Amino acid sequence: MKRSSGILLHITSLPSKYGIGSMGESAYRFVDFLKKAGQSYWQILPLNPPGYGNSPYQAFSTFAGNPHLIDLDRLAEQGLLRPEEPERETWGERADQVDFQHLYTVRMKLLRKAFERFRVDPPAAFCDFVRSQKTWLEEYALFMAVKARYSDGPWIYWPLDIRMHRPEAIAHHKMMLQDEMQFHYFLQYEFHTQWQALRSYANENGVRIIGDIPIYVPLDSADVWSHPENFQLSRTRHPRVVAGCPPDGFNAGGQYWGNPIYDWEKMERDGFSWWMERLRAAAERFDVVRIDHFRGIESYWSIPAANRTARRGAWVKGPGIRLIDAIRKNLTDVDFIAEDLGFLTPEVIELVHASGFPGMKVLEFAFDPREPSNYLPHKYDQNCICYTGTHDNETLAQWCAGLDGQTEAYARNYLGITPQDDLADAIITAGMQSKAMLFIAQMQDYLRLGAESRMNEPGRLLASNWRWRMTPGQDSDALAAQILELTRRAGRV
Repeated sequence: MKRSSGILLHITSLPSKYGIGSMGESAYRFVDFLKKAGQSYWQILPLNPPGYGNSPYQAFSTFAGNPHLIDLDRLAEQGLLRPEEPERETWGERADQVDFQHLYTVRMKLLRKAFERFRVDPPAAFCDFVRSQKTWLEEYALFMAVKARYSDGPWIYWPLDIRMHRPEAIAHHKMMLQDEMQFHYFLQYEFHTQWQALRSYANENGVRIIGDIPIYVPLDSADVWSHPENFQLSRTRHPRVVAGCPPDGFNAGGQYWGNPIYDWEKMERDGFSWWMERLRAAAERFDVVRIDHFRGIESYWSIPAANRTARRGAWVKGPGIRLIDAIRKNLTDVDFIAEDLGFLTPEVIELVHASGFPGMKVLEFAFDPREPSNYLPHKYDQNCICYTGTHDNETLAQWCAGLDGQTEAYARNYLGITPQDDLADAIITAGMQSKAMLFIAQMQDYLRLGAESRMNEPGRLLASNWRWRMTPGQDSDALAAQILELTRRAGRV
């Protein structure tokens, strides 16, 4: 990476007339905006099909793409939809919010119409795609088809034979549900085709895409159902332990994620093959891969599954440098970012250093006068990524508005600004001018948006999570010019 900067904005947060941001016109227009603004990177969240709570970090598959990101206008251009079909649907009451419940019903109805027309004469490229992706696609399509048959319920409540992935049950359900499986093949083919076109357009315009992979996958996923041997499960396929974070200064009860934890010893015996496949798939989709919760590779917070809070967990050693060595051996041409936030021990810091991956510095964590912080810009080395905040943080305007007097005074004194100066603007400038090789700001922060535009509150299942959308015209040429000037002054163009 050379000295540069970028913007964090998930695909779902793009403007769209169809209820959710997609890989359509507004995505290409946002690439144009990034180019005008002198930005070299577009950071997004996981692109996988979201499950529980609409979270892209709780996906039905770590390999599949989110079908709700498929652009309906491009399906119309292919003759798979009539232009008036999406136009006559209602898409929610607010242009700045995704109405997930409404969206899933309406979009899926249109995608099924498109599939019925597509299946009449599928192109050769479709068959090639299905064949090339068979290692994960067949299991995922069967998982989704069986899930639909059993009222979309979690697989741990399916009938015993299919729940336990018994060969005779697999064969029976494949035969019975082959049409539904073909539908999911179609969705993944269209997602792949549209995504590769968008990524190529970004790269041609000097924009690289930073993608995100969660460290864990949810229990209700094709990954756990089809490969239970990779996880710490009981004989009946229920988790013995689950993931989370211990109590800290931000959350007195800790965070209870509930994801099953990997059987790292088993994974190491086959060279971490599942992880290598997962990372290769991510590298085919993104230019840079951010590994979420990197500290869990060194040690992870293990909570007995019978518990309902994160308080009574324990730290357990993870694979550490052995997994990192496998990554460096097998993925030599891939750029990674280590999300090294949270409770950092000397061992975690050493693992990040040994990996060579740049870590993360979040400016909203920097200005606490009560304790020293390594997030202050003057403490950065070059091999790091500086953020105003991540998708899990308050927007910068929201954070500034909520500061107590002591913290605000400390921040203003550090930044050398007066009470009349704009604090959010000074923080963005400090990040831009820092030594970090890459500076990333949320789009909400450039737009000076407040609490109503926060993307996610971690550890809380809220209806407001993941819903924010940019409205048409907010990514204006005037804003691009302002960001370009700031970027030039910092030597990041």
